[in-house]
Amino acid sequence: MTTLTAATSAANAADWKLDSGESKLGFSGTQTGTKFQGAFTRYNAVIEFDPDHLNASHIAVSVDVASATTDDKQRDATLPGKDWFDAAQFPTAKFETSAIRRKGKDDYEAMGTLTLRGVTQPLTLPFTLETNGTSAHAKGHAELIRSAFGIGQGPWTTDQWVALSVGIDIDVIATREN
Repeated sequence: MTTLTAATSAANAADWKLDSGESKLGFSGTQTGTKFQGAFTRYNAVIEFDPDHLNASHIAVSVDVASATTDDKQRDATLPGKDWFDAAQFPTAKFETSAIRRKGKDDYEAMGTLTLRGVTQPLTLPFTLETNGTSAHAKGHAELIRSAFGIGQGPWTTDQWVALSVGIDIDVIATREN
């Protein structure tokens, strides 16, 4: 699941293949007043994107939530458990766009839905895109409230120990396939 693949485009949007060795799908939060960073190490995606044909562009990402790592052994062991991602019952998080909109020269928004722990909520991911021939670099950040997805059960439902606000960060390098 570590490589991203592109699907055949229905109309006018180029297919892209992610360089999984150079890309990062990260997250950030705050635990007991201390900020932390993490990343998912296993994910895949279908990327169909053309800035001149945004109506034909589409992105779908699937993430193995058990692959979350934060460089903290206790937190890393806890995240896949029932109180957090419940990876045994909900092994995959998904983001799928319904529309992509240009906000400026290199600024875009990917509007869609994010599904975590079986809960689907709307999510808009602002991102910048730099292209150079057949290569592209996208960076983006969005905030979400983890409790809206049921992440953090039992004593973790409040922000007493872990903040409810969580950042989602993408840093994607991809190559155009067609």
